[in-house]
Formats: sequence, structure tokens, C-alpha cells
Amino acid sequence: MTQSEPATMIPDLQSSLMCDDVRQERNGKFMLIGIFDAIGVPNYPAVFQRICMVNRWCCGVGNFRQQTRILKPDGTSLLVEGKPVPVKLPNDESNATCIEVFMNVKLDEPGTYWVEILLDGRLILRYPLKAAKIEPPPQHPTMPA
Repeated sequence: MTQSEPATMIPDLQSSLMCDDVRQERNGKFMLIGIFDAIGVPNYPAVFQRICMVNRWCCGVGNFRQQTRILKPDGTSLLVEGKPVPVKLPNDESNATCIEVFMNVKLDEPGTYWVEILLDGRLILRYPLKAAKIEPPPQHPTMPA
């Protein structure tokens, strides 16, 4: 490395969460609403109007590009893919929170979908998102008064 080249250190992915919505308070803190651990709906196909991905990077130095994608249950077919998001870490004590919003995401079937987080095109993390069909609660007949 020459003196003109800035030092680069690949960051760690501190967390990756999927939720219904993200809000930012005036003090800069993020509020995550409806964090997903799995998906349960009564019928498929199911369309989610909004899915938010929140990724937090730390312990790195440099400028990077993050990209999130969700794969179908076959593990290879693309369901949705976000645009590259810049990650800027000026020093090893800084952090960057990246939020991506996917609109009108259609899940055709129950199964295990796969969330992938990439940094500069390299796969950093892959984790399952289980989608199941749930039965609606039974309807009780109304008694006349």
C-alpha cells in the first residue's frame, strides 16, 4: 500500500433484521416495528406491501456497497434484490446502519426463503426466513340476545 491509498478494513455485519417498518427519532435512534422471525399467513400467494431490511456494519474502514436479496425456497431463484447501498466507515470505531425497503413482495408458496447480505458483491451472511400457512382461528356462531 502506498501513502496515497487509504487504509481499508472489511467491516463486520453486526446485525441484520427484517421488519415491517423503520422510523428514525429526532435523536437519530431507529425504531424497528414488527421484527420478523418467520412469516405466517392463511393463504398463498401472499403480498407484503412493505418489508424493511436493517443491516448494521461496524469495525471496518473504507467505502463499500451493501446489497440485500431474498431467494425463493429453491435457494437459487431471486425473489427480490435491493439496489447497492453505500456503506461509509471513516474509522474502525464508526458504524453504519443501512435500511432497504422492498415494496409489494409476493410470496407464491410456503417454504424456506433465504435472505442474503452482500458486501461489494461478496456473500457475507445468508439466513433462512420460514414462511408457513396458518389456519385462521375458528369462528364461533353468535348467540341471539
